[in-house]
Amino acid sequence: MPAIEVTDLHKVFQTKRKAEGLGGSMRSLLKPEYSSVEAVRRLTFQMEAGELLGFIGPNGAGKSTTIKILTGILYPTGGDAKVLGYVPWKERQKLAYHIGTVFGQRPQLWYHLPAIDTFRLFGKIFEMDDRDTKQRIAQIAEAFEIRDLLETPVRKLSLGQRMRCEVAASLLHRPKLVLLDEPSIGLDVVAKQRIRDSIREMARLENVGVLLTSHDAGDLEALCKRVIIINHGQIVYEDKVSNLKRRFLTSKLVEVRYADQVSKSFNVAGAEVLKVGTYGVKLRFDTRTTPVEKVLSHLTGAGSVVDITISDPPLEEVIAQIYQAQDP
Repeated sequence: MPAIEVTDLHKVFQTKRKAEGLGGSMRSLLKPEYSSVEAVRRLTFQMEAGELLGFIGPNGAGKSTTIKILTGILYPTGGDAKVLGYVPWKERQKLAYHIGTVFGQRPQLWYHLPAIDTFRLFGKIFEMDDRDTKQRIAQIAEAFEIRDLLETPVRKLSLGQRMRCEVAASLLHRPKLVLLDEPSIGLDVVAKQRIRDSIREMARLENVGVLLTSHDAGDLEALCKRVIIINHGQIVYEDKVSNLKRRFLTSKLVEVRYADQVSKSFNVAGAEVLKVGTYGVKLRFDTRTTPVEKVLSHLTGAGSVVDITISDPPLEEVIAQIYQAQDP
């Protein structure tokens, strides 16, 4: 049985129009006017048990709305969905025992209490006995490297530390499926990598499925085998991550900062120099035509490097490329 089955899923929000002027405000009060916003447009897809699926797109694409429907928080306007055999908006309580959720911008840990207090509370909520809860806390604390953080009030943790605790908490009751909505938002490179490594390892050990929404292409590359990209509430691309990388994630952005001043005529063969500052440069190159090693060799040979960052282009650019590839 698939972990998630979505057929023709549709969600429309009604928003009240803002009236202008005193007369318009009075009319709006007595007879309000509404406009419709389609957040999700006829989505159809499946996710297999134990699969790591990327569900990505730019801000406002409909990712979070879809997640909220799949967890039973929102009712759809139309269409069908089943998560682990349950209809989320009809069997939300039963479903909750089998899934874990993390919303990057909506913490579930008690802010002023140590994380371990929330973990113990979750153990009671999910009807785990005290001994099992204690053993499970020890297990996930080791997996996420948070053993020394459990007794610290959440408000005193860094964002990266807090998010590791958030993801760990979602796995406390051994769910079969975890839905992660922007778990790495706002994190630095090191914190992102630690969370990705922990999620991947737990998924491997316990065969838990992961539906990951993100606007960070790095999350996609590190965690997922397959990807669904949505924009304006509809699917624009669905394939293996390896195929996506080969076709669209070929461009790399490089930012370098040197100890000494940089020449205004700075250039690298096979790369496009986007910006030259007093001590730094920013450039872009295509990995299909220019090897990474060649670019790095030139950059490190040009002076004493203080810092260097290599990143993927913004996901919006990737989606734009996908649209262009689909045009006849």
